[in-house]
Amino acid sequence: MNIRKYIGNKEFYKKVLVITLPILIQQVITNFVSLIDNIMVGQIGTEQMSGVAIVNQLIYVFNVCIFGGVSGAGIFTAQYFGKGDHKGVRATFRAKIIIVSLMSALCIGLFLLFDEELISLYLHKGQDNLDLSATLMYGKEYMKIMLLQLPLFALTQAYAGTLRETGRTVPPMLGGMVAVFVNVILDYVLIFGVEFLSIPAMGIKGAAIATVSSRVCEFAVVVLWTHCNRKKNEYIKGAFRSFRIPRELMGGIVRKGFPLMLNEVLWSTGQAVLVGCYSTRGLEAVSAMNISSTVSNLFFCAFFAFGSAISIVVGQLLGAGELQRAKDEDRKLIATAVAICVVIGTVMAFLSPLFPQIYNTTDTVKRIATQCLFISSVMMPFHGFIHTAYFTLRSGGKTVVTFLFDSVYVWVILIVAAFSLSRFTTLDVVKMYAIVQSLDILKCIVGYVLVKKGVWVNNLVEDKSLA
Repeated sequence: MNIRKYIGNKEFYKKVLVITLPILIQQVITNFVSLIDNIMVGQIGTEQMSGVAIVNQLIYVFNVCIFGGVSGAGIFTAQYFGKGDHKGVRATFRAKIIIVSLMSALCIGLFLLFDEELISLYLHKGQDNLDLSATLMYGKEYMKIMLLQLPLFALTQAYAGTLRETGRTVPPMLGGMVAVFVNVILDYVLIFGVEFLSIPAMGIKGAAIATVSSRVCEFAVVVLWTHCNRKKNEYIKGAFRSFRIPRELMGGIVRKGFPLMLNEVLWSTGQAVLVGCYSTRGLEAVSAMNISSTVSNLFFCAFFAFGSAISIVVGQLLGAGELQRAKDEDRKLIATAVAICVVIGTVMAFLSPLFPQIYNTTDTVKRIATQCLFISSVMMPFHGFIHTAYFTLRSGGKTVVTFLFDSVYVWVILIVAAFSLSRFTTLDVVKMYAIVQSLDILKCIVGYVLVKKGVWVNNLVEDKSLA
């Protein structure tokens, strides 16, 4: 094997660093604040933490669906920008605004109508006999306020996604930094109260208000920067004069975007179903999974950023018609991501016993969280490869393939396994989690074959100029 083909030169890594560093900083800060937020809520009590964790799992489904909704149009955005067609970029931006607005309205309606039913899916008695009715009450209380931030998050993603796809990765990072700063300050003030300022302790209500406030700030920064820098963002000129989108482009977005959006919907709901399977082992499992996933996401930022880099770098090269260069740089990006994941996964394994001790929860929850964190650290290089392979397939518009590779795999393999283990065995939640996680090794093999074959090497905007 010629290892040199997996290693880039100095110019390559410099370009990758310019793109990935702002994305990585934003994601690290965001996930670090989520961890701080999680720890603060965890100081109030296990029932409160569990109620918030369940609602955040449901909202995570919405967030990923929004990501899927804008990603279909985003494939065309990156390629139109690589071609220098600003009119095409403008049309894809309009499509994103329409898609996220409709999705926000639908999801808010569902959460308002079925909040109790959705939260109750995760409530099961465990070893420590935690109060399920109190957990339900806390969850409903938290959800009512959190619904206010859904449309703000959705519109921010439409703007931020377009900025990243056109190479402007710093403004979304700045918006994220402002948001997390506001979130941390308000979390502490509103959750625990400040006596000398006569601000009462609001508990989980305070946590929700802090999150909504941070979303307002992030939205303001990203939108204002975009509109105040029209020379840098030519697509924004006249973007709202009409919402006309050429029929051919809209047809392409629907054909490429619908499988991608459906994939994100099924994948995110699949993750929620997996947590539901683990929750049959008691509310302690829900709390432990919440701790484990929050901490893991902080370390997973490494390959999350490389996934975004692939969609930008490879997407623009494909749009510019540089197909061989796209294949070469994609291979090097994947190799770099996996190598970094090996290092960070090792660090995570050593630190896994420490994080759960910060929480004010039961010893059972801490033990389960520690073991699940260790399993996640071992699987991190595999997940890094899967994530970058997914974005590689997506960058060339192979959305049906990504649908089969991602969400179909989750539902047919992982959920079937988790459901069977939870209903037909007496295995504890840690053993269940280890078995389900290990099944992703098979997905790595499938991803390697698909990427190696080059099925994703496609120029979607060739001879389709809107200029």
